[in-house]
Order: sequence, then C-alpha cells, then structure tokens
Amino acid sequence: MRVIIAAAGTGGHINPGIAIANKIKEENKDSDIRFIATGKKLEEDLISNAGYKSFAIDAYGFSKEISIDNIKKMYKTLKGYKQAKKILKEFKPNIVIGTGGYICGAVISSAKKLGIPTLLHESNAYPGLAIRMLQKKADTILVGIKEAKNYLTKAKRVVYTGTPTKVEEIKMTGAKKTKLLKELGIENNLPIVLIFGGSQGAKKINDCVTEILINKLNKNYNIIWGTGQGQYDEIKSKLKEKKINIDKVSNAVVLPYIYNMSEIMSVSDLIVARSGAMTLTELALLGKPAIFIPLPSSRANRQEDNARVFESKGAARIILNNDVNKDNLNDMINDIISDRSVLKEMSLASKKMAIYNVEDKIYDEIKRLVG
Repeated sequence: MRVIIAAAGTGGHINPGIAIANKIKEENKDSDIRFIATGKKLEEDLISNAGYKSFAIDAYGFSKEISIDNIKKMYKTLKGYKQAKKILKEFKPNIVIGTGGYICGAVISSAKKLGIPTLLHESNAYPGLAIRMLQKKADTILVGIKEAKNYLTKAKRVVYTGTPTKVEEIKMTGAKKTKLLKELGIENNLPIVLIFGGSQGAKKINDCVTEILINKLNKNYNIIWGTGQGQYDEIKSKLKEKKINIDKVSNAVVLPYIYNMSEIMSVSDLIVARSGAMTLTELALLGKPAIFIPLPSSRANRQEDNARVFESKGAARIILNNDVNKDNLNDMINDIISDRSVLKEMSLASKKMAIYNVEDKIYDEIKRLVG
C-alpha cells in the first residue's frame, strides 16, 4: 500500500498521523508511507524520529487582515497546491490521509482532482477550518470526539473512531506504585496531582504552580509537575530567589519533561492540564479526573470546546486561562481531592468517554477506501 499523510503545524496534527502510519505498517509491512509537511523543525523531528520520510510544500494559515505578509502567504500557499499535485502524480498513492491543519487544503484538494481516495481525521470537538472546508471533498472523515459530527453535516461519510495515542493503560500494583513514587522522592500518603502543559510547557499554568510552591499552599497534596523543557531553568531561578531548591521542594517533584507519562498518569489522583485532543484521549483511556485550563485562541477556542464536553459529562472542571491564579487553582484542587467520592465519580465519568481499538477502527476505514 502506498500512502501519503498530510500533517503539519503542531504535534496535535502530526502525532495522530504517525499513529495511523504505524498501524498501516503493522498490518502491511511492505507499505510505502510518506508525509507531506512544511519542513519546519518540529515536523521534521517528529516524522523522522518515527522512522518516516517527508515531502515539504508551501502552506500557510491566513489572518483576516489585509497585509503584504498575508498576500505573500496566499501566493505561496497557491504554489503549494501545484507542489502537492506534482508529488501525488509522481508517488501515486493508493490513499491520501489528512490529520488537520492548513496543509490539508492543498493535499486533499489535489488528491480529489486526481481521483485518489481521501480520508481526514479530526481530533477536536470543534473541527478546524481546513476540515470544515474540505468536508464535501473528502471521501471519509473520522472524528476523535463524537460532538464534532454536528459540524460536518455536509460530509459524505463521518465515522466516530476516537483519536490514536501512545499512552497505554497500565495495571499498577501497590508494590509497583510504591516503588515508582519512592524513585520520585514521594514517600507520604497524600493525594497526587499531576500538572503539565505540553512538551514546551504552559507559562500561565507554570506561573500559578510556581506561586503555589513558593507560598507552600500544597500542604494537602503532592505535585508532580512537568514544566516543559524551555521553562524549567526560568522556574528553577524563580524558586532559587525564594531560597527554594528545585530538587527539594516540599510535597513536589519538578521535572522538565515527563518521559514515562503512562506510569505517572496511572499513579496520579487528579490531572491539571491544557485540553488538547490528545490529552483528553489519554485521560479518558486511563479514567482520570481533570482540571482543564484551555489554551485560549483568538480564532476558535477549540481547547475550551474540548474541555466543555468533559465538563458536561462530570469528568472535569474548568478554569479559563485569563481567570486562573494560584488561589483559585489551589482551592479547586483541594475541593476535588478532599472528597474521595468526588474523585471516584469524576474518574468513572472520564472512563466512560474512552474509545478502545481506535487504530483498528481507523484501519478498517482505510481498507474500505483502498478496496
């Protein structure tokens, strides 16, 4: 099977594309899979580290403002359509898959003109502009959150599959949990709150957690905090100014990046995080209660839309990014972890939203289109 996957911009677009590619390779070891991206470093790193090659084309998102910069971007994006068509003609894929982002416009449209089967995957509750604009052209659209179907009424076929993820459900025995916590330096029996904001961190969340630690507000709970690689040193300096050693913070473990996320999520009682589609998928799979602080956007509040779906089911609570501070975040954490029945109810609600065998469902749709 020859496959093109269009994925660019963010890890939220690229990682589902990689997961789909891995499933195709698992089922068809001789498959030739190439990505089409824009050549940015993040894209290149993620795609090449996963073992795949990529083509680069010009593709940009537009703002509503009339400017020289915007006109240049439009011109380059139109050039990207020709580049995409040339790649597809030469590579001759059996199917073209898009996982969101403005790059899908050129690639999916070109595939449609060439008569190549097309499939799109949308992870968010509110589909991105590219997915909405392409819904008439794509043969099938897969959605990670059921509510996304409401915005794709003109699509030929919409299938609720869930979003593929690398996080796995782990059975943590008491002994294994104790060993892991001891390695982290946690030896009390207080509830564990995992806080993170993605690989690069989330500054607003990090500022609040820094203040919680400086003011020693986390007396009733432990914090495992993934600051993000780029913000760790700055946080270390801020704590040092208050004569706090980052490696010896009371009731807290501060890490630049959490590599064993499946294990850390499994031992945590509550998660504080952004509400990207991938994070929601992981928390539902593990049945974890959450406090979401959605990443705000001037164009579309997709993360807030995602978070509201979980809030409506009783699986999460929300503090908006502009409203969050050390006090209301600490108060909400204490309110949830102080009542084990609340934690249990939120956990069960989260677990009910989990989708299993996601990759199998996606692969079934690929087979249906390829024939």
